[in-house]
Amino acid sequence: MDGKVKPLNTEETARVLQEVAERSARIFADFAGRDHAAANDELGIAKAYMDLYAKMFSNPAALAATTTNLMVDYMQLWQTSWMKMMGMQAPPVAAPAKGDGRFKDDDWSSNFLFDYIKQSYLITARHIQHAVANVEGLPADSEKKVAFFTRQFVDALSPSNFALTNPQVLRETVASGGQNLLKGLDNLLGDIEKGGISMTDESAFKLGKNVATTPGKVVFQTELMQLIQFLPTTGETYKTPLVIIPPWINKYYILDLREKNSFIKFALDQGHSVFVLSWVNPDARLAQMGFEDYMKQGPLAALEAVEKATGEHKVNFIGYCLGGTLLGATLAYLTEKGEDRVASATFFVSLLDFSAPGELGVFIDEAQVENLEKKMNERGYLEGSEMATTFNLLRANDLVWSFVINNYLMGKDPFPFDLLYWNSDATRMPARMHSFYLRNMYLKNLLGVPGGITLEGVPIDLSKVKVPAYFISTAEDHIAPWKTTYKGSHYLGGEVRFVLGGSGHIAGIVNPPAAKKYQYWTNDARPESADDWFKTAAQHPGSWWEDWQAWMDVRNGDEKVPARTPEHPLEDAPGSYVMLRLKSAK
Repeated sequence: MDGKVKPLNTEETARVLQEVAERSARIFADFAGRDHAAANDELGIAKAYMDLYAKMFSNPAALAATTTNLMVDYMQLWQTSWMKMMGMQAPPVAAPAKGDGRFKDDDWSSNFLFDYIKQSYLITARHIQHAVANVEGLPADSEKKVAFFTRQFVDALSPSNFALTNPQVLRETVASGGQNLLKGLDNLLGDIEKGGISMTDESAFKLGKNVATTPGKVVFQTELMQLIQFLPTTGETYKTPLVIIPPWINKYYILDLREKNSFIKFALDQGHSVFVLSWVNPDARLAQMGFEDYMKQGPLAALEAVEKATGEHKVNFIGYCLGGTLLGATLAYLTEKGEDRVASATFFVSLLDFSAPGELGVFIDEAQVENLEKKMNERGYLEGSEMATTFNLLRANDLVWSFVINNYLMGKDPFPFDLLYWNSDATRMPARMHSFYLRNMYLKNLLGVPGGITLEGVPIDLSKVKVPAYFISTAEDHIAPWKTTYKGSHYLGGEVRFVLGGSGHIAGIVNPPAAKKYQYWTNDARPESADDWFKTAAQHPGSWWEDWQAWMDVRNGDEKVPARTPEHPLEDAPGSYVMLRLKSAK
């Protein structure tokens, strides 16, 4: 805790306090002028915890055992702390998990007081989570909610999140004469006005300038998407074009952040003719657009536009996340219609089965979907910020609390980071489409049931799809758990290659070979169980991109054509649809 005390700058302090006061007045006036509905338990948290308490107190022996174990750990901590204070070596009673960045500062280990605070918190957190996880007889929905929201509660109470128990914040407060806390308050009020935590310096990025920079042209558009054809980087290209269907939950340029980590640029350099769908950011006018409209105005319309642009009747499709779910449905639709338009299909972290959607399932049950439908029907869409908040809570320490510390306690401005700029570029969901998606996929899990859903009068049966398919999933995915994507890959009736990458939903996909990060697993066997698949899978260093390209090489063959350049463009890439950047809802 060494450091020189900086004298109080009274002029600067007065200026900041005046700005804070003025901003606070505006915020509270705005708040007071709104109509606020009575608070209600839309997530069903209260019921889940009432179920927990009822089961927990019906087994006093287990409760007593938990309390006893907690006290034993505290006594051991007290003993080892005294030993450490006396200069003796003592192993920690509790240590942060690997990758937990909250306690990286040296003082968390070297300073007796902060080490004690850290271990005390970790012990308590461990026993709280253990206690709720081992209560027997809870309904499945309550069990999931209790586990998830208990973790949120425990994460929120971390000593790293408070000024007086964070050594790094204390040092900064002493060094700056408290200016960090004043600046942090100003940052907090600014984020309240904006409607969400600032994760990056958004002014540092501009689409088409330093993100989404791969040159191309918009060659076709519908109400729901613009089709971008990228300029080739090779003299010859594969005969069959490559068409990417990104999720409309986010924007396409996650695959084109920078030249060095752009999957689109990588595919161009391998000799593909690359097209991508850039989805519109919908408003109330598109409220009645359904899942089938996204199919018709998305991949089906793209097939016709690509054939017009290249003369090719078939394409290689890639679907990312929700785009992969749409791709699966589209393949079944085309199969039922007898249309042979797809040479191969690649699924990036895509769910075709929704039986175990991971922690996202905490937010999706009948009561919550009904409440969400009421909100969407009033506005015509699901606000993008609401979806973003849900995803951020899945990794709250990284995507919420780290920014609370940086922005509000340290008083620093967020660092410019292209991935977080993309993450904050929220998109809306049309009411009709999103209701269909939640009910038929998540609640009823009908996509994998032959004839379970019907699109444009056509029953969808994934088992009839014989198109060669490549599935890439990621080991730490919180949004599309890999064991569930593996199960969904068995719904298709043709040749399937399943590959498991390292990291998560985004970092595991945006993993260029040059980065030399993570690893991936392959297995030519296709057992029903994901665990059985992994037991005999071979691990490979580096990026799965090269494995995918080798798989594509076999399917594309040796036939090449002169590189294709866009003709009759509507506008330059990245296009106008992607440019609409929503302000977060207040």
